[in-house]
Amino acid sequence: MRSVILAAALGLVSTAALAEDFKFASFFAPTHPYVEGAFDPFAEAVAEKSDGALSVTIYNGGELGPGPAEQYSRVLDGVAELAVSLPGYTASTFPLTLVAELPGVLDTETGTADIWNNIELFQPEYRRAILVSLWSSAPNQLYTRDKAVRSPADVKGMKIRVPSRNTGLLVEAWGATPVSMPVSEIYNAMQTGVIDGAMIDTTATRAFRLGEVANYLTIGMDTTNSPFFILANRDAFNSLDEAQQKALLDAGKEASVKANEVQLAVAAGGVEAFAEIEGREVIELTAEEAAAFNALSAPVTEKVVAETGGNAQAIVDALAH
Repeated sequence: MRSVILAAALGLVSTAALAEDFKFASFFAPTHPYVEGAFDPFAEAVAEKSDGALSVTIYNGGELGPGPAEQYSRVLDGVAELAVSLPGYTASTFPLTLVAELPGVLDTETGTADIWNNIELFQPEYRRAILVSLWSSAPNQLYTRDKAVRSPADVKGMKIRVPSRNTGLLVEAWGATPVSMPVSEIYNAMQTGVIDGAMIDTTATRAFRLGEVANYLTIGMDTTNSPFFILANRDAFNSLDEAQQKALLDAGKEASVKANEVQLAVAAGGVEAFAEIEGREVIELTAEEAAAFNALSAPVTEKVVAETGGNAQAIVDALAH
């Protein structure tokens, strides 16, 4: 009996020793809704689907190195086996993925499912890293500090923070000056007047406290969204056996759906929260007011798709409703 127990114990030790652990680099604060709503379930799903042969340890708040834009490099360099970021921060590397963020391409409610139903169209640009998860976000809306925006004339001359090149082109089409900066810098930049406003989804009301520094929130026009992805280091992924790889990818696809659901719910709450702050105004454009913006936005989509080439038009045809 003793030898059986010992053998069993040795077997457990052996299994534990063979288990792989992937470090997951996240720039989000531990309190961000993505962590509880998508990232933690992703780690749990990987362990479950791999029967404990593969685990994921999440390092939140930039613990493995700060900065959203740098996460892609960290996964390429193997600082972390997994990282979450936005393709918009390394736009020149992911032009096809960013076609999905253009005005009029994705439907907010079905966008993530539509992406995964056509995922093969995006795969050509994931050669250096493995695409584990990809989801669309709630639309970027316009937070402004001092001026209510109801028309492109109101935006003209403003300095507006943008999350990607494509959103910069959109803002330029409206007559404003785009300013590129990470999400973590928006609060201070708006508070000090370095920027007049910011294009970002409305989770930012609470997650990045923009309700404290913006007085107006304009919604209702065709605009960009900001896709997010989770990538894996290619060498680390290739070191896994086939079952572990499948566990990681299946869990990643599930995480895409969960993250998108979290995003849309929190974004809707962000609009409500902004409206409830004393002295703040949510400006929901009328159809006529939105049309003035949309007329300027449509050529941006056409221009970017033409310049991108490759699968770009096929992506628009597949995703647009």
